[in-house]
Amino acid sequence: MALVTMNEILPQARKEKRAVGAFNVANYETALAVIKAAEAEKSPVIIQVYDRLFDSYKASDIAGMLLRLARRADQPVALHLDHGTSLGHAAVALHAGYTSVMLDGSRLPFAENAAVTRTAAELAHAAGCSAEGEIGHVAQGDETALTVVSEAVEFAGITGVDALAVSIGTAHGYYKDAPKIDVERCKEIAEALPDLPLVLHGGSGTPLEDVRAVIKNGIAKVNIATEFMDTYLKASRAELERLDGRFLPVDKYFDPVVDACAAHAARLIRFFAGK
Repeated sequence: MALVTMNEILPQARKEKRAVGAFNVANYETALAVIKAAEAEKSPVIIQVYDRLFDSYKASDIAGMLLRLARRADQPVALHLDHGTSLGHAAVALHAGYTSVMLDGSRLPFAENAAVTRTAAELAHAAGCSAEGEIGHVAQGDETALTVVSEAVEFAGITGVDALAVSIGTAHGYYKDAPKIDVERCKEIAEALPDLPLVLHGGSGTPLEDVRAVIKNGIAKVNIATEFMDTYLKASRAELERLDGRFLPVDKYFDPVVDACAAHAARLIRFFAGK
């Protein structure tokens, strides 16, 4: 259908109390799986590339492939820089054709986070793209800092972001203990920012009943990285074991891997849409 920005898919999702799945990819097979899932579910989708790929040529090298996949898809697809840690990352992404960027300054003091995120948003908007920021901090092997409602409102006003990642008890990666999701905090942020799509980071392994609850309270984008990539690794391992040392052309080897990843993504896309 079209390559789009997040502004073309997230505001309507929030109004309808559903969320768009955002899946991190790193190669053709993972990207193709996300596209196939979106088309199967007749749903928009966000393809994300993590910031570490922008530290080398990887993110730019795969951009052409991602753009071709998105443009020939029959559903809206946004291409997004996930957790950019510098304005350089944002500039590289926008130059390469990504339609959305996230500047993650959540480890910085409030004023510094707001300033750098505002600049990233201005760069994105000048390019006709969308921007995401984060207030509070979703743990990545460090300590979580839950989002304060008043700070979320102030941060949104200063930065002009199009989507706001909030910290309500999730964490990146697989959980060691069951997370405690603060649905009430999410509801309060959503009520204070009634028109701004909220983003749930750390979606992998979060109890689905909690995900459904926060989608009803402002979350319009759910990030999935760990469990999607884990599906890819496990499916790849299963195919290798099935071959048991026999030769198979690589393209044929990956076909069932793509199918397994597409099925996993489709289940989540369907759930996020409330189906």
